Amino acid sequence: MKKVLAIAALFCASALTYACTDGAKQPKSAEVKEARAGAGDVIAMNKNMFINDVFDYEKSQEWKYKGSKPAIIDLYADWCGPCRMTGPIMKDLAKEYSDQIVVYKVNVDKEKELAALFNASSIPLFVFIPMEGEPQLFRGAADKATYKKVIDDFLLKGK
Repeated sequence: MKKVLAIAALFCASALTYACTDGAKQPKSAEVKEARAGAGDVIAMNKNMFINDVFDYEKSQEWKYKGSKPAIIDLYADWCGPCRMTGPIMKDLAKEYSDQIVVYKVNVDKEKELAALFNASSIPLFVFIPMEGEPQLFRGAADKATYKKVIDDFLLKGK
């Protein structure tokens, strides 16, 4: 029993250490601007960028997407194991669909207001935003094929 408790304590300490390190910082604003310019990148999003590029929820309650391409918003946290598993998948999809969609990521620990906007009570949480119509939420991690199906069938509607 003592061994199990020691292992559990070690695991918790490791997770806390990882969460508190600077190794997984969000990009600085210059890096975000550079990512915005480069097609095929996952773009780290903050509240101001969301309001300017996606939807201004401070001025309107009725959803109206501002973007020029369908989008995916990946709500994640650095300490979340499933989020770390889906991160590379989102990078691959951003490159593969670079001319057709935009992929954003939002760190829920740093952007609590955006997390609350989508009721991100569990992560990862993906928001699929078509050009017209309401966004759809997808909770939890999945494989690349599942995300591709949602992109093709919902965001691009079989284009």
